[in-house]
Amino acid sequence: MFSRKHVHLVLAILIIGTLMLTGCGQPTEPAEPETSEGNGSEVASLFEKPIQARLASEEVEVDPMTVWGNHFADAMEEWSEGQFKIDVYPFGTIGENRDINELCQLGVVELVYSDYAWISSFVPEAQVFGLHYIWPEERIEEVLEWVVRNGDSMAILEECFRREGLVPLSILYHGWQWITSNDSINSVQDMYGINIRLMGSEMLSRAYRAYGASPTALAYGEIYSALQTGLLDAQVQPCYANKSMGFYEVQNYMTQIYAEPFVGIPTVNMQFFDSLPVEAQEKMRDWWVDAIIPEAEWLNKRHEAELAEMGDEIEIVEIKGEALSEFKEKGIQSHEHFFELGGPNAKAIYDALVKDIDNAKAALGIN
Repeated sequence: MFSRKHVHLVLAILIIGTLMLTGCGQPTEPAEPETSEGNGSEVASLFEKPIQARLASEEVEVDPMTVWGNHFADAMEEWSEGQFKIDVYPFGTIGENRDINELCQLGVVELVYSDYAWISSFVPEAQVFGLHYIWPEERIEEVLEWVVRNGDSMAILEECFRREGLVPLSILYHGWQWITSNDSINSVQDMYGINIRLMGSEMLSRAYRAYGASPTALAYGEIYSALQTGLLDAQVQPCYANKSMGFYEVQNYMTQIYAEPFVGIPTVNMQFFDSLPVEAQEKMRDWWVDAIIPEAEWLNKRHEAELAEMGDEIEIVEIKGEALSEFKEKGIQSHEHFFELGGPNAKAIYDALVKDIDNAKAALGIN
């Protein structure tokens, strides 16, 4: 009988064959590199030979992880004067969300752009970024950038990732998570008993159980049909995913409770990363940290247009102020489960992130 390890090894071999046959897949065509005086040849000389890497995204072509994965690929090719090329593979081209994280861990693909929940199967400490009501409701992207640049939690996170053969390059904000549902949600009582699809994180499931919901982890590609057939009552996604995947078409309500942001973690295989010139490592980190605010601004504008368009077909509800009190109370109570589910460094990263967020709010003048 084959073990789980053997099954994943066979999967990796099959995907390696697919990647070899398809060459560079169907990534967005990168722009021609531009040279800067005194820069191009110096940078190009860092590489003993050209590098051809692969980045697997958990999202479709038009959504942020793939769009910004392509921007990153273009930037690295331009900076290296063609010596560092990255092919980007959108959702579904080489596996489901869990698959691509494992492929990066195995080194079948060199980079993966995924969310904190799916990668928590390997690095449970990553679930700290999705704890409910840990982030401020306003100016969250500025707080996140401050945390990534100045906080202590990123160093702890990298230690946790390296334990599993991975390296996180940054944390990016992809908007608040929205609940789409058949029935209206105006209070915690309205959450009782609903069958709701979540990402693959036990900590996330505990948080929604605290509201009385019944969580289900279902593959991303199966959500639409499950909603359409009534297998699910509700599901949770960032705004853009509801639009691009059409989930709003088969639900009646789309509700914002400001509990958790959806954050992405661009990640690289540790062995590959450590083999690169130091200058290339620094460029990769700097690019993704510098992208936090521009990506958030781009996404916020997109969300305005998407909400206006979806609002013609689904009722959009934002719960704020006193109406959020019971949600916040139960959401914060669920944090205690993180120390059980968050891996060996759960307490260290939790304490560091809470302190980092407080320091960021103080530095930015946020109440």
